[in-house]
Amino acid sequence: MAVKLSKMQKKVNYDAKLSKLLDHYTQILVVGADNVGSNQLQCIRQGLRGDSIVLMGKNTMMKRTIRLHAQKTNNSEILNLVPLLVGNVGLVFTKGDLKEVSDVVAKYKVAAPARVGLVAPIDVIVPPGNTGLDPSQTSFFQVLNIPTKINKGTVEILTPVELIQKGEKVGSSEAALLTKLGRKPFSYGLIVHSVYENGSVFSPEVLYLTEDDLIEKFNTGLSQVAAFSLGINYPSLAAAPHMIINGYKNLLSVAVATEYSFKLAEKVKEYLKDPSKFVTATTPVSVAKDSSAPAAVEKEQKKEEPQESSEEEGGLMGLFD
Repeated sequence: MAVKLSKMQKKVNYDAKLSKLLDHYTQILVVGADNVGSNQLQCIRQGLRGDSIVLMGKNTMMKRTIRLHAQKTNNSEILNLVPLLVGNVGLVFTKGDLKEVSDVVAKYKVAAPARVGLVAPIDVIVPPGNTGLDPSQTSFFQVLNIPTKINKGTVEILTPVELIQKGEKVGSSEAALLTKLGRKPFSYGLIVHSVYENGSVFSPEVLYLTEDDLIEKFNTGLSQVAAFSLGINYPSLAAAPHMIINGYKNLLSVAVATEYSFKLAEKVKEYLKDPSKFVTATTPVSVAKDSSAPAAVEKEQKKEEPQESSEEEGGLMGLFD
């Protein structure tokens, strides 16, 4: 026969269990448990069995144990969990991969009917079509302003209807109609609210970031740092290449407008003096079409063009080499 524990003994046992888990685990998922039944929670525990433990309890007890544990172990980082214990939440202690554990937790969802007074987690839309209800049930649809018609002795909905919007409370008429239609529009399970790892707390969305996402965010931040540095004229590693190029452009504009010159400016000034050096690959075609051009000039241009094109490419490479 099992010995019935007193309320105080239960608190002592719970405090010892939570303290032991805090000693052995550095990764914790803070999960919301609204509308999650005991049978469903048991299935989640079985699914996580191996490297993860689900612990539920009163927020006041969990906060008290965490504070006492922080004092005993001088681990102040564990106090970052205290602000997260708000509402109907629990803790999932794990030594496995956080993303995989989060996916397992999200997998155990159970369909639930729309009960009166519940706050809708999603939009509920009633699709058009035959409902299978007899004509005497049209009063439900009239109350909710849903257009219907009688087709072959049953009620048929004519157009899609947004019955309940996300965040609204389910009314008695909406709940009764969904029950008659046999629909369970909602699904409930443990929802990961926050992730704790070695004293750091972050959003669960971080677990699903890919390498491409990180590169994109890094490039965005780098461009913002470069733009800010250029805006206030403050040198930084991100802005240094742009500052050097802008400085070169300024010197080049001065050299072009004056007699002053330097090595990289000489080629540019030479090109500006002789525009023929900008001849492109399409020029011989237009010259060939001109019947008035002598054949000797045409052959001479064909011989010189590869050398000029190579010379032009070498010059441009030299500017930024």
